Amino acid sequence: MKRFATLLLAAGMAAGPALAESHMDTENLIRTRDITGGDIYTLNGPMDEDTWGNWEADGVGPDWNDIGEIEDIILDRNGQIIGIVAEIGGFLDIGDKHVLIPVEDIRLTPVDDKTYVIVTRKTEEQLGEMESVDEGWWN
Repeated sequence: MKRFATLLLAAGMAAGPALAESHMDTENLIRTRDITGGDIYTLNGPMDEDTWGNWEADGVGPDWNDIGEIEDIILDRNGQIIGIVAEIGGFLDIGDKHVLIPVEDIRLTPVDDKTYVIVTRKTEEQLGEMESVDEGWWN
């Protein structure tokens, strides 16, 4: 009887993840691997709080300026997104700079069903003036 109970427990534990996966609504979920390494764009001009608060996009705009790459997504210990680390400037990793762009200054924009870019309301000049992030603490 003890062996049967152990077998039932093992079967239930094995079925648990499969059941969770089958009931998970993945349509509105995005994996970080679909974001990191993607491009970062500016809108070629500052945007006030009201305009930025109501702004949305479906795809990359023709007048956007590609200014860097998404290096990392930063979360706090509660799982809340704090911002992204952006690699800006430079050429072939020479003279580039890593800055932390706060979540309130970015928007995630779909390019297609599997890739995304980040748009920031900060100008390229504002990003260049930001303090560099020392990535040594998480390496």
